[in-house]
Amino acid sequence: MSSQAKSLSEITQQAIELLSKEIGIVNTVRFLNQFSTGYGNYTDEREQMFKDLTLEDILKQMENR
Repeated sequence: MSSQAKSLSEITQQAIELLSKEIGIVNTVRFLNQFSTGYGNYTDEREQMFKDLTLEDILKQMENR
């Protein structure tokens, strides 16, 4: 029996298809999300987002929502 090695992307695609058939799309996504490390740099993004705001400004915005 001779089989060619599949690429990682082919294996991933096949695995997602199998999971989706067996446990559904929603549960497949929930399963896959546990392996996600995220992206970006939250610390830098947070500093940029709040750089011109004081704590009082932030609390005021929270109260208004």
